[in-house]
Amino acid sequence: MKLPLRKGRTRRTVGVALAACCLSLAPLSAGAPASATRVWRLELADEFDGAAGSLPDADKWIIDLGTGYPGGPPQWGTGEVQTYTADPANLSRDGNGNLRITPLRDRAGRWTSGRIETRRSDFQPPAGGRLRIEARIQLPAVTGPAAEGYWPALWTMGAPFRTGQAPSPAAGEFDIMENVNGLNRIWGVMHCGTPTGGPCNESTGIAATTNCPRTRCTGHFHTYTLEWDRTTEPERLSWYVDGSLYHTVSSAQVDEATWSAATGHGHFILLNLAIGGGFPNALAGNSTPTPRTRPGSPMLVDRVTVLTSGTA
Repeated sequence: MKLPLRKGRTRRTVGVALAACCLSLAPLSAGAPASATRVWRLELADEFDGAAGSLPDADKWIIDLGTGYPGGPPQWGTGEVQTYTADPANLSRDGNGNLRITPLRDRAGRWTSGRIETRRSDFQPPAGGRLRIEARIQLPAVTGPAAEGYWPALWTMGAPFRTGQAPSPAAGEFDIMENVNGLNRIWGVMHCGTPTGGPCNESTGIAATTNCPRTRCTGHFHTYTLEWDRTTEPERLSWYVDGSLYHTVSSAQVDEATWSAATGHGHFILLNLAIGGGFPNALAGNSTPTPRTRPGSPMLVDRVTVLTSGTA
């Protein structure tokens, strides 16, 4: 599913297109009742319009800084090696309607990059409804040894993690799109339960992987979607790339307490480009990044939209 938005339209035209989509958007979920009339509500939209070098909209986004949350584990708990900054060289709008997240390495070998998260942390479906999170993203155009350690992602975390009321992964994490080492694959994952093993097979999580349709995942724009569906029993999460379903997790796959702890509240959305860490290391079979890893290949984010639906 793609929202009917194109660069070059006026803001007014884009707004009309969004309004129209929120009334007529067809459900991605398979098996949706044909008789149901659903009204879609726009919860968040960002096309990252703005001057080249400007930071993302501070009313919508928080810029994460450093190597971890205050009081949290070092290296963001994943072993990634970069420091996140608010330097426009790492994180800025590009003047062409994209957010650009660029990993850089200085002469001393220190890496920097960018990471943002939504101010809102209440994204969840209404009772008996759906939530759809979608982003159109171009992954870094780098492959092979030059890409070892690259780890771009679009994901969510449960609001109780932000407030300190629950740890990760118990509070829930939905990895809408992950890519590592410039591979021609993406991963969709639900993290929940205990940090090791447990009902959600941590630290791997409940995962699936797929190629991108038609063109490579890296260096090309693709649309990544998570739909959280409370219209069905059991409740389910579904992952799509360019409208093609490749992964589903339902509440029937874990115990009720685990599912409730991960989904019984809102989530916030994150975009980042990490360098190094457990996931790229595991796929590379060695520690990343390496001296051959090439800095400067950005992830471009064309748009992010969040929609909720209920029955009219």
